[in-house]
Amino acid sequence: MATLTNAPSRWAHHHTERTSYNLWHKWLAFTNSQAKHKMFWFLVSLISQGIFFLPLPAILTFYYNAPVYLLLITLPLFFATVIAGMGGAGIRAIMSLFALSIFVHLCMMLIYVLHIF
Repeated sequence: MATLTNAPSRWAHHHTERTSYNLWHKWLAFTNSQAKHKMFWFLVSLISQGIFFLPLPAILTFYYNAPVYLLLITLPLFFATVIAGMGGAGIRAIMSLFALSIFVHLCMMLIYVLHIF
């Protein structure tokens, strides 16, 4: 019975510290630190998408002659956020969807307002 001990073996430990952090690891660390504010980020995401991003296809269509199918980009992003937040997804999913939505809508504005492409 001398082999039963409470101390873990040395070979079972893996080196988990990273010596270099890239942008993805910094994003994951930030989202993990915001886990206690999950409801806040869900509400901020819903409010900002409802106020700023849902009217954006209409504005781009009527004032900048953008195609109507931009609505097919905006609505799935909004409803994915709603389903993720109400379905109990983690903070990483909620904040990543919010960041993706911001990025996609900023790209849409740059393309049609500033005529980049």
